[in-house]
Amino acid sequence: GTKKKAACPGLGLFYTILSAFLFSVASLFLKKIEDVHSVEVSLFRCVFQMAFVLPGLIYYKTGFLGPKGKRIFLFFRGFLGSIAMVLLYYAYQAMPLADATVITFTSPVFTSLLAWIFLKEKYSLWDLLFTLFAITGVILIARPPFLFGSRVTGIEGSYSDHLKGTIAAIASTLSAASTIVIIRKVGKSVHYFLSIWYYAVIGLIGCVITLFVLNEWRLPHCGRDRVFLILIGLLGLGGQVFLTKALQIEKAGPVSIMRTMDVVFAFILQALFLNQLPTWWTVGGALCVVASSTGTAIRKWRHSVKKAKQREI
Repeated sequence: GTKKKAACPGLGLFYTILSAFLFSVASLFLKKIEDVHSVEVSLFRCVFQMAFVLPGLIYYKTGFLGPKGKRIFLFFRGFLGSIAMVLLYYAYQAMPLADATVITFTSPVFTSLLAWIFLKEKYSLWDLLFTLFAITGVILIARPPFLFGSRVTGIEGSYSDHLKGTIAAIASTLSAASTIVIIRKVGKSVHYFLSIWYYAVIGLIGCVITLFVLNEWRLPHCGRDRVFLILIGLLGLGGQVFLTKALQIEKAGPVSIMRTMDVVFAFILQALFLNQLPTWWTVGGALCVVASSTGTAIRKWRHSVKKAKQREI
């Protein structure tokens, strides 16, 4: 028979790094935009996702609603996913880029916790330790005055805005972890494009309603900001595509570990283009969060490899 052409070694990890870079640049552009609400930025992101996914739905003939028994899960996947996106964009606007990025990397830890509660997956003492590490990292970044005193240094803007951004980032992380648990619950019975379709459509509807209620709908006055809005949509979509391709050709464990490059890129871009060096508190929090997320990824990776070997036997 004909031999299969060997895949390029490390291609999946390269896609992961490229995805992390695109997401980080999109976050940088979000920081550069002035007087545009995070909900409006999310709306543009949803429009680009719909434009990308629609041809895929037609090509794969998946339909637009999905299997009857899975529609409620798809709805909550889209609802929670869109909430996570809006809150994340708000966090990027309200607090330093590196701080918000580090908090989002607690997602794998909270995913393990929620999967233990709702899917009855195994939750060991190691998982508890990683969760405590992640919480410690968030505390170092938030620096609440009752622990660190009233004079909190290294905060972008007022502390109240920093606290709001921290709460938004944590809520975004919990929402994103919930969507992963829902996707695990649905399994492979629903096509990936259909999952993104629900995410984009429900997010678009929710953003339009929210903008009219808040009366925040307005295009940026500056042409540069309009270009940034388009680039955020394109870069976010590109980052999602490359991350998906990475997961298709590489194991989830190495991809999860390599995704910590998001934090590295956030630190570099913040220093180069926002003229803001991260504080030692942020660095310490980043080390705690990266250690916890990496430990969680390695543990899940080893567990999946062990299960695969048992199936072979």
